[in-house]
Formats: sequence, structure tokens, C-alpha cells
Amino acid sequence: MTGPAGSTGPATPAEPSGPSGPSGPAGPAEPGGSSEPSGSAKPTKPAGSSGPAGSTATKVRRRGTDRPPTRASKLLQNRWAGIAGLLIALLAPFVNATPYALSVMTSAAIAVMLAAGLNIVVGYCGLLDLGYVAFFAVGAYTSGVLATRFDLPLLATVPAVLVVTVVAGIVIGAPTLRLRSDYLAIVTLGFGEIIRITANNLDVTGGPSGIYGIPHLVEHPAAFYYVTVAVVSLAVLGAARLGRSRLGRAWRFVREDEDAAEAMGVHTYRVKLAAYIAGAVWGGLAGVLFAAQLSAISPGSFTFLSSALVLMAVVLGGMGSVPGVVVGAVVISILPEILRDLADYRFFLFGVLLIVFMLLRPQGIWPARSREVP
Repeated sequence: MTGPAGSTGPATPAEPSGPSGPSGPAGPAEPGGSSEPSGSAKPTKPAGSSGPAGSTATKVRRRGTDRPPTRASKLLQNRWAGIAGLLIALLAPFVNATPYALSVMTSAAIAVMLAAGLNIVVGYCGLLDLGYVAFFAVGAYTSGVLATRFDLPLLATVPAVLVVTVVAGIVIGAPTLRLRSDYLAIVTLGFGEIIRITANNLDVTGGPSGIYGIPHLVEHPAAFYYVTVAVVSLAVLGAARLGRSRLGRAWRFVREDEDAAEAMGVHTYRVKLAAYIAGAVWGGLAGVLFAAQLSAISPGSFTFLSSALVLMAVVLGGMGSVPGVVVGAVVISILPEILRDLADYRFFLFGVLLIVFMLLRPQGIWPARSREVP
């Protein structure tokens, strides 16, 4: 039987690449056929679609990724940058080992741990917390009370500090994390002030005078500095690993769009509470180091200014970036000491320099770079 295109014999039911005849009426298009009458335009393949057998897929070109990386971006993405920073911290006492320099470097290391903990809450999960110093105070007072009232070594108080900070994270976070944006910030600010005022009025915390005679972890200042650097390094590494985990991806989804994350099956309330508890643990452990460094704590050490400085370190370094918050915390801690010779004007110049930083680098000194594959 002769077909409409002039071919003889019965038509085969499925020929993926069978061309149609040069003339005759156009029949119905077969699923795998490619009828191309003369003069018709051949459709182009979209970018990234695979071609015939043996050809490779074209790489999708995305906006903003076609430019080659600069030397600065290569340096920031270098995997050895963290090890270089750790080596600088370890070698710093060999440059200046005076008691004042060791005290400043130890305070900077504790600030790094605080910034790493707040980065979990603010940078990873997008929860604006203005009362983060509350967990710092809970950790310091718990270790101080147990060490002075029961004559315990400070290291033995760490398990109790972990339990108390987790409970504090649940108590503070459970009723507040259903709020968003400015409302959450105002409530967390209120909880931070409640903790400070409570410590100021309780006898067990020493009232306005605070707690004195807290034992040191290590007697020599240089040895304590190295212990602090070791603990802070583990905390920063743990925060970075959390950010790359499955829970860390859920935090980022909540930060970008909470409603979309919930629609995709993420239990946003539990995820936010987990971030708040993790940040509380980091802050409580930093409080233990703070109590060990000064051997005395008082409510005046846990004001709103402390929370603001830690939040400033996170924003200045780059929210969501672990190396960024480390750099931001070091800058926030050391810059006022560098400007100490200016006496009363140092805080004014400190504020001006921070404003200049934010204007020139609004994304932060070391911004976070997403590794999500579209």
C-alpha cells in the first residue's frame, strides 16, 4: 500500500528519527518523529539540554557568575584561611606576651565564641536577637555560683552550665519564637534585661556586687589564653559544621522564606527553637570562660551594650559567614583598644569607623557564599 508520502509498505509504529517525505499532505506528528517541511525554521535547543548521543550538556550560565573570580574572592574562599587564622592566634603571644595584651587577646577570643553562637541565631536562621547577653550571663552565673558555693573546680560546672543554658533557651525561646522581625527583637531585648535585673536582685547571685573569688581554669595567663583559643576553635568548627548540616540547610530555608519552608514540610517552629538552643549553649560556654578570666562577675557586665556589640560583630563580619563573624568579633574587640590613646574620643572614632565599614562593605567584611545548587 502506498502511503501519502510515496513510501511503500506498512508504516512502522515507532521510528524515533524517521524523516517525512518530501511532498504530500502532512500527517499527524509521531511521538518520536521530526517532520521538517522545507523552509520551516528548526527550533533551537535550550541551554543546558543534552544533545545527541555522544555530546555533552551545555553548562547553564547564571546571572552574576560569568565574571571570573577576583584575587580577593579567591583569598576569601581559600580553605586554608581558617588554619591561617588559628596559627595567627597561636603565635600572637610570641609577639606580645604582656598581661594587658594577653587579657585583650583572651577577651577577643571570648567575643569570637559569642559571635559564633549569635551567628547561628541571626546569620543562619534569621532571628533578630537583641538579648543574647542573657545566655552569656546565665552561663557565667551558673558556673560562678556552683564554683564558689560548693567549692567545685570550674571545669566540673560545665555539665550544669549546659543543662541550665538549654533550659533557658527553651524557656525564653518557646513563647517568643512564634513572633517575627521587630516583635521578636523587642521581646528578646526584654528577656535580656529581665535576666540582668534578676541577677541584680537575688542574694544567690550576690546582688549588685556580684560574685567574687571564682577559681581560674589555669593560673598562668598565657596558658589560659591557649585553653580559650582551643575551646573557641572547637566551638567555631562546630558552628561551621552545623551550618553545613541538614539542620543548617533548614535554618537557611527559614531565613530566606519561612512560609515557603513550612509549605515544603519544614517544621519551622522546631527548627527555630533548635537554633535558639544552640546559640544559648555557645553563649553559656562563653560565660564560663568569661568568669574564669575575670574571677569575678557582676550585673554590670551583661548590659544591652554587650548584646549590641556582639550583634555588630556578626553584621560587620558578614551574617551567616563563620570566618566573617570571627573577623568581625576580633575587629570589635581590638579596635577600641587600638584607639585607647585618644581617650574620650575613641568611642566617637570607633563609631565613625564602623559606619564607614558598613557604607563601603554593606555585605560584611567576609560575606557568606551560598553553595546551594539550583
